[in-house]
Amino acid sequence: MSDIRSVPIAIVGMAAVMPGAADLAQYWRNIVEGRDLITDVPDTHWPIEDYYDPDPAAPDKTYCKRGGFLPDIDFDPIAHGMPPAAMAATDPAQLLGLVVADRLLTDVRRNLAAPLDTERVGVILGSAVLSMVGTMDARSQQPAWMAALRESGLSEAEAQRVCDRISARFVQWQEASLPGLLANVIAGRIANRLDLHGTNCTIDAACAGSLAAVHAAVNELVLGQADLMISGGVDTCNNPMTFLGFSKTPALSKTGDIRPFSEAADGTILGEGVGMVALKRLADAERDGDRIHAVIKGIGTSPDGRGTAIYAPAAKGQARALQRTYERAGYGPATVELVEAHGTGTRAGDAAEFAALREVFAPERDDTGWCALGSVKSQIGHTKAAAGAAAMIKMVLALQHKRLPPTIKIDQPNPAMDIAASPFYLNTRTRPWIRSDDHPRRASMTSSGFGGSNFHMALEEYRPGGTGRGAQDIRTMPAELVLLSATTVDGLAARGAELQDLGGIELIAAESQRSFDPAAPVRLAVVVEAGQDFAERLALALTAVSDEDRAGMPLPGGISYQNGPAEPGGVAYLFPGQGAQYPGMGSDVAMAFDAAREIWDRAAGLELGEQSLHQVVFPPPVFDEQTEEAQRALLTDTRWTQPALAAHSASLLAVLEAAGVQADVAAGHSLGELVALSAAGVLDTASLVRLARRRGELVHAAADRPGAMLAVMAPIDRVRAELARTVAADVWVANHNRPDQVVVSGTVEAVDGTARLRGRRDLVPQAECRDRVPQSAGRAGGPAAAGTPQHARPRHARLPGVRQRRCADLPRRSDGDPGAPGRAGRVPGPVRRPDRSHVCRGRTGFRRGRGGHRPHRNGECDPR
Repeated sequence: MSDIRSVPIAIVGMAAVMPGAADLAQYWRNIVEGRDLITDVPDTHWPIEDYYDPDPAAPDKTYCKRGGFLPDIDFDPIAHGMPPAAMAATDPAQLLGLVVADRLLTDVRRNLAAPLDTERVGVILGSAVLSMVGTMDARSQQPAWMAALRESGLSEAEAQRVCDRISARFVQWQEASLPGLLANVIAGRIANRLDLHGTNCTIDAACAGSLAAVHAAVNELVLGQADLMISGGVDTCNNPMTFLGFSKTPALSKTGDIRPFSEAADGTILGEGVGMVALKRLADAERDGDRIHAVIKGIGTSPDGRGTAIYAPAAKGQARALQRTYERAGYGPATVELVEAHGTGTRAGDAAEFAALREVFAPERDDTGWCALGSVKSQIGHTKAAAGAAAMIKMVLALQHKRLPPTIKIDQPNPAMDIAASPFYLNTRTRPWIRSDDHPRRASMTSSGFGGSNFHMALEEYRPGGTGRGAQDIRTMPAELVLLSATTVDGLAARGAELQDLGGIELIAAESQRSFDPAAPVRLAVVVEAGQDFAERLALALTAVSDEDRAGMPLPGGISYQNGPAEPGGVAYLFPGQGAQYPGMGSDVAMAFDAAREIWDRAAGLELGEQSLHQVVFPPPVFDEQTEEAQRALLTDTRWTQPALAAHSASLLAVLEAAGVQADVAAGHSLGELVALSAAGVLDTASLVRLARRRGELVHAAADRPGAMLAVMAPIDRVRAELARTVAADVWVANHNRPDQVVVSGTVEAVDGTARLRGRRDLVPQAECRDRVPQSAGRAGGPAAAGTPQHARPRHARLPGVRQRRCADLPRRSDGDPGAPGRAGRVPGPVRRPDRSHVCRGRTGFRRGRGGHRPHRNGECDPR
């Protein structure tokens, strides 16, 4: 048999029901939105007043009344082959396990290229004691009740009547009672109803049950005992006994919340959950052309060994499980960028786990803060036997959707861990997961249980190749666009009513866009944000457009309406310059659209400095103002600002192009001129970003004093006259943006003296200002510019209005700066931006300096 390290396992299906999430899609949306699903114990579970006491020492009471609870899930016994009378005697874990397994096979059949043969399909799940055990055991305590009642002076008949009343509150024993309370029947019922013929069983490894089950399922595949395995975890037991047990340990939070790795962490919060995955050998999945969510590269396990207490976590045992995992995975933790911790929120548990992670990860690299650390328990609580399944599914979805999900409720990290000096950082907000193509994205996760059961799993992004395919993403847009077209307004209403029957807003939006006729006499666009009701939004829109005089006018609330013939015009792109940058810019676009994220992925592979570009633009969360200010300052360094803005503009351009939008003309403001050349097809993305970086370096090198800029809302003649009359010599007109807006620049002191111009002061990096003052004349063509052509590979322009000139055709200085003779001796002056008439005519001539018109050197504009 081949070495286990050479048998990667494909995840070809997933399904889940978690707190606040009736299905897998809602679970992922809750995660990336950072929703807190911890609530008070609902009435459907048990009355708080009967079991709660804030005093931890109160006997038979719990000091915690909050947790993560599953939503109501419909169950049709007839559809699942069960007699309705058996429902009361069957534990919810068995019923919900069957529902989720049925959904899982639906996803599997959607992903598999060939029909599923259940002959070699098995099911191994993690579980623990079911709540029905406590219910039926309580009913069996009637002799103890009778004895207590007799001792209290009741007659035999009176005592029996009281006992009968108590017994009536519990489910009666019946034929279905014994199988209905056994954990193993969770897997057995799934195999029975779904006609599976491989191994079926459950594993109890306490809170590590899910990963213990996945480990066993993987071994079934590696040993050739099965071709597909269903695995994961089921835990629906948040009954009073569970709360009492964890209270007396004591492990529950006294403040009623779970805050893994936080300074305020004071214990865990219990949750419920059901999560399952379908596993198949990667080689088989690729051979068959299946859709694949992600790949398991290795699982390691180790007990704690001898310790002080059977329930006390031990860092050494967990570290051993990590080391064994990466031996099997075939790579070290240095390339892992996301770890989902067990992260229960207990002081001892978090400390031991972090010590193990640090022991294994820290020797791999000298730098710090390169791996995101988190725990979904901060959102849904500790789902016990299903905790590993909840964490695993989160990691698989993070890899598939290329996002770094958040951990919530961390105001300040636990100072005792000194996380800032470790390989890890706490990711408290959803961020795009940018990765060059040198290796796939990699994530890992840990799960541990009472008794010293430790498991660690290494997961890898699936990059389709050959016949293998990636799984379909879950749509998580913050809003959807619904497009309606008809011959009359009444027709719009009728079409909207038809769409409502489709159900979810995602389906409504997709169908509306597919069927939209842009040439129809009346056309309506409605933005429906997450949580809004489509019917209400449609009614608001129809009311607003019933007045025909509103046609073509802006309407409130994301509504647009047009009637009459459509008159599409040309499309012009105008790309901005420097000044609007901020950490995290474009992150929402990069997470929503693959085309945008891929631009950042390409930029991540470019050597631009000591860091990758995305690390500057999408920095990790920090917890103090000083570090946050340092992140902002780094991005405002023009050496980073310019490539960052170039990549951001290119990412937006990529989204438009992916949507089929093509420009007739492209223009740019300052740095945006380079992006316009890229939009015209003259520069590829790598050349654009490299040139922007080089431009920033040259501007930075030309600076020797801090500068500032000021936007003035006034005609240029007035501004010049005012400057000549009242302002020192260290201020100049830099940009003539439009007839009534001028930008002046100069030294900080001199610009501060222009307050009477009533402009907007905006401090910028010193280099950006020095590029716009006369002292920088001639520097751009000096030695610093040497080698510039190597940063770009010009191509033939694809926009009809741009005529290409090759770099080789341009005048060239001996130092290798193309076009330098055209700049030699030129006195820098204001940049004049194209006005509306230029854009409308498809002409993008620029005026720069005092020497008159100077077209672009790399891509001239054809006025025809």
